[in-house]
Amino acid sequence: MSTLSNVETLGVEANTPSIRGVPDAIPEAVKSLNGVSVDYAHDPEKQWFVFRASYGREDKAADFLLADGTFTYIAKRDSFKYVNGKRRRVTEKLIPNLLFAYTTKAKAEEYIKRTPELAYLSYYYNHFEQNEEQKNPPLTVSTKEMDNFILATISRNEHLLFVAPEKCHYKSGDMVVVTDGVFKGVEGKVARVAGQQRVIVTLSKIGMISTAYIPTAFIEKIRDKR
Repeated sequence: MSTLSNVETLGVEANTPSIRGVPDAIPEAVKSLNGVSVDYAHDPEKQWFVFRASYGREDKAADFLLADGTFTYIAKRDSFKYVNGKRRRVTEKLIPNLLFAYTTKAKAEEYIKRTPELAYLSYYYNHFEQNEEQKNPPLTVSTKEMDNFILATISRNEHLLFVAPEKCHYKSGDMVVVTDGVFKGVEGKVARVAGQQRVIVTLSKIGMISTAYIPTAFIEKIRDKR
């Protein structure tokens, strides 16, 4: 059972619609957050598909998929802006227009090609591969990689960044794990971004996400654990 904070799930609504259920394999740092409990198990018939929603309608699509029993995830972060002279917290999409859905290939095809209510939804294609028809297939993300991505972004930390490779100045090629703090359990590579030491999480064929500042004391090389 996965226990999460600020979660909207089937039959239960909490503070934010970012997450509509996540796999049991997500590390304990996420499971320990107070919030909604979700009974969920990895399914060998399902994959994490990446959908693109036009004109910022990710939440609308997620609501539709949720009602149909599909688990979805939208990466978000909190931001603070001044409105009429007052500092207010607002929520922003970390990767605009992208929605992640854990479903079967057949169901994904139904959503994209045979559901008029989702006419604004399309596949995010894998432009690095071609299928037998010499076309780019829909992009899917491995469960392991998706779990790490969710763990890195679930806090909605205001310092999360979706970064370009040229903005990352890696200290080494070593894979590390964060051992404490908000990002405990996140795996990635240490880099200097925006003048700070952070951990970079790669989402294959989509881009890279930078955590907030991580002190050296909270970083451990993964190879040292073996």
